[in-house]
Amino acid sequence: MDLEKGAARVSEELAGSLRQLRDRTGRSLRELAREINVSSSSLSRYFSGQAVAPWPAVVALCRVAGRDPRPLREMWERAKDAPRTGGAATPVPAVRNDLPHDITAFTGRRDELAELLAAAREATVVAIDGMGGVGKSALAVHAAHLLTADFPGGQLYLDLHGFTPGREPVEPAEALRVLLAALGLPPGRIPEGVAERAALWRSELATRRAIVVLDNAADADHVRDLLPGAGRSFAVITSRRRMVHLDGARPLSLDVLPPQEAARLFVASAGGTRPGDVDEVLRRCGNLPLAIRVAAARLRHRPAWTLDTLVERLREGELAVSDVFGMSLRQLDAAQRRMFGLLGLVPGDDIDAHGAAALAGIPLANARALLEDLVDVHLLQEPAAGRYRMHDLLRQAARAEAAAAEPAPAIARLGDYYLSGMLAVKQLVEVLIPLPVTVEQQPPALPDLSAYDMAVDWMNTEWANLTAVFSLAVALRIDAVAVGLGQLALLSEARRGGVARLIRGLEVSMPAAERLGDRRMLASHTYLLGAALMRVGRMTEAMPQLEAARALMAAEGDLDGEALSLMKLGEVRMYTGDAEGGIALMYESVELPLARGSAVRLRTQLAIGTALVQLGKYHEAHEIAAERIETARALDRQTERMCLDVLGWAALGRGDAEAALDFAEQSARINGTTGHAVFEAVSLTDVAVALRHLGRVEEATARHTEALQILERVGEPHWTARSRLAYARSCLATGDPDAAAQHSRAALEIATADDIDYLVPEARSALARVSRPVPGHPHHGRPGE
Repeated sequence: MDLEKGAARVSEELAGSLRQLRDRTGRSLRELAREINVSSSSLSRYFSGQAVAPWPAVVALCRVAGRDPRPLREMWERAKDAPRTGGAATPVPAVRNDLPHDITAFTGRRDELAELLAAAREATVVAIDGMGGVGKSALAVHAAHLLTADFPGGQLYLDLHGFTPGREPVEPAEALRVLLAALGLPPGRIPEGVAERAALWRSELATRRAIVVLDNAADADHVRDLLPGAGRSFAVITSRRRMVHLDGARPLSLDVLPPQEAARLFVASAGGTRPGDVDEVLRRCGNLPLAIRVAAARLRHRPAWTLDTLVERLREGELAVSDVFGMSLRQLDAAQRRMFGLLGLVPGDDIDAHGAAALAGIPLANARALLEDLVDVHLLQEPAAGRYRMHDLLRQAARAEAAAAEPAPAIARLGDYYLSGMLAVKQLVEVLIPLPVTVEQQPPALPDLSAYDMAVDWMNTEWANLTAVFSLAVALRIDAVAVGLGQLALLSEARRGGVARLIRGLEVSMPAAERLGDRRMLASHTYLLGAALMRVGRMTEAMPQLEAARALMAAEGDLDGEALSLMKLGEVRMYTGDAEGGIALMYESVELPLARGSAVRLRTQLAIGTALVQLGKYHEAHEIAAERIETARALDRQTERMCLDVLGWAALGRGDAEAALDFAEQSARINGTTGHAVFEAVSLTDVAVALRHLGRVEEATARHTEALQILERVGEPHWTARSRLAYARSCLATGDPDAAAQHSRAALEIATADDIDYLVPEARSALARVSRPVPGHPHHGRPGE
């Protein structure tokens, strides 16, 4: 055990150094991977400490970061030669560093910085308060960067938008969701309630030494649930209000800068001294750091100006920060000023150049140039390469610029950009559900989404912004965008285990689907809602939605949609005990005049194969899948996976556990490659069942456990219960009634707690079978469930 701990420390030490190099480059994971010719997944493992990077990769990363690799050689040798434990190791969670870039020319605040750094060794929470623009965020972020080495468990940052013009503060429940996701928890494992999320957050932090910056809090209640509990983590809060009611928080109040520090900040930000009265400039800026930086930026980009020239520009208004911003706005040309105003409408935290181009309806190159112009004059921030965000004090000015124009057209253009990107993703993730999404205005440009990994990475990066645009589109009644994004959320939520959120999104956008008057759009919306309800086990609610979808699709002549609706209705019947009625609907689906060789026809035929397995007709099921496996391989990976599943289940039913194992392992590899967590868990359950029937009990137990961990992590109680029942069946068939009882009982508890009513009788029946097993009968029902 000591060797294991020592190896982990060495590996984490190297990983921490590599992460610091990564941060110095300012590049995204994908950009770094391309530049040093290493896959993104490999780089992720090196940065998280899950694997030791080859020395050439370390050298290449140092080259990009502009650092000498030789000081890392000894550390790398120790990590490379550290002993490895046998068997499957517990994955080391990736350590996040979400801090914005440290502010350039950080000046002054020596006493406050020393107090904050000292508090990190003695306290759990520090609350920095002060007026807007006084430098609270700059101090918190600067200190967090200096403390990075002391908090190797992660450096997290979250803007709570307590005083952001034009948007509501981030609710504690949403803040906890974002923070838990930053710790590596998948969406499905994050509970719904604030109390439950807060407890999980404290539990996760208790095992780490992390620093958390909670920026721009509205008040003490805003952050109370976000604070660490036991453990060695450290939270820094910034707010315009004093946190007098926040127990245990050490207060740190900021005033405007003293004259000498303000002068040093101005000179450093302006790039040197100029003739003139600097005291008057500082007086006009109120000695506020943000205002000083903005004024200095104007001077820096005007070589002919003296300080007196700057004072003349400032003297036109009152002594307020808005005067400095107003002066900067007056220096912008019409295109820059329009972009500045539009960026104030962005509902998410940041945006890239492609999104900004769509927002403004201008070419990508023009958008990039305008964004860089705004960064140069400190009216926009670039916290990470290619990502742009706006300071709260500037957002109010930006929204005032855009006030004369109706925001809906700009948000509609931005929504069409996300719709177009998600449609490109859909082409690569093999979703056959008919989604007649309407893009009313094609965006000026899309990023390169031609490869599967690139498309999924883009979707994951933009997900928070996409959902923010969806919510705003619902509120503004931009119906085509609301409906399209609500439906395309399937591509992310279902594959990662976020079906409950998918259901909520479909429900809130259903009125928009009805207003559009497009019956095909309404049909697909209704079908998705029914399929999602079925996915979480709410069969009684799913059936009327699927029946309505089938009627709408039949009326519109959408044969593919009608076939899929019939197939799902058949599956609902099978689940709820009407096997004959279910398979009759599936045959009705196959008899529709679908295109020969279509993937929809093939998938409905494979659904019949699945139903035949449940009916114990293994030879017929095998024939259906065996005749179509080559066609399935030529179509797409998910259809091939479905075919392999039926072949494996039929093989096990016929007593050929070796063949069943081979098919299940092939299916698991496909699901692992495509990132479909739930399907991967089903395939691993099938692998475990086959292994157990082969007498390889220890291997089977490991695979069953892995499958259950995936399902519990992604938050799929319905499939967790079904996996438990499959585990119980294999235990019973191989002579372990005690284990069978344990898993049957767990399945019953899940089904009861989550109102999966149809599954309760099956779980009770499984418990009853423990006392009277059927000799020689390998399993009951579909093995993968």
